[in-house]
Amino acid sequence: MRASSSGLPARRHEDPNPMSAHPSGSGVAARLAPAQPKARGFLHIDRHGGGPQAIYVVTYHQLNNNGIRPKPVEAVGAQALIELLERIGVDFHLREVRGALKDILRLGSANIPGLWLTDEEILEKGLVES
Repeated sequence: MRASSSGLPARRHEDPNPMSAHPSGSGVAARLAPAQPKARGFLHIDRHGGGPQAIYVVTYHQLNNNGIRPKPVEAVGAQALIELLERIGVDFHLREVRGALKDILRLGSANIPGLWLTDEEILEKGLVES
């Protein structure tokens, strides 16, 4: 090995590539940022009319109402209601959800409890007035 001017052995292969195995600063900041808290709420669904053209009005209610006004969302027909509930993130495997859907058909309205959403998710899904 050759000695450098400082008296230390010169490195044979210095890697000019500045890439590192460590994450970039922005990635670290994103992971360290506190997650937005999810608020507990429920959906109230009312059926108006019957048959394939029944109108379903879905309203999200937060239990710790922070001054957020719910915005009713309309679904025309059972298929549109199911698609809306899927978009919101309702878990159809839960017994409470299946029971609520039966109550809507039988009684005309029901609540789907235990829905946890962040304020951002609530706005994205159009469940509150902005």
